[in-house]
Amino acid sequence: MQLSLIKKSDETKAVAYAIARLVYAETRASSLPAVEALTSMINNISVSSGKEFSEIISDADMFESLNKDSDHHKYLSTDIYNRGFQMCLRVVNRMLHGALPDSCCGATKFHRVNRLPDWAVARGYIADIDGLLFYL
Repeated sequence: MQLSLIKKSDETKAVAYAIARLVYAETRASSLPAVEALTSMINNISVSSGKEFSEIISDADMFESLNKDSDHHKYLSTDIYNRGFQMCLRVVNRMLHGALPDSCCGATKFHRVNRLPDWAVARGYIADIDGLLFYL
């Protein structure tokens, strides 16, 4: 009989780090409410669309930091011991374990207050959390 190792925890850890890097790059860990809201939004997208987290966090149209020309792009490679990143990682782990309440009112889109994407022009935001505007 051959035994094989289950690597679920390693996969979960990799997903957690990937989401936390994105959340850190997008928010720069400006505040706990901003980190919780963006993480909640990522979860909302997964629940409403059935998409895997890895697919959601690779959407460069949604997340500015994924674009190499963005000022936020450099924050994707932050040191894992950075205090802000560690906060993001704790919040993401809470979300992955079902312990993060939805703090962005069911939102599935967002942008920063200093930008106005075309899709947001005729829509009203449902939450304004520390400079991030959230939409359904």
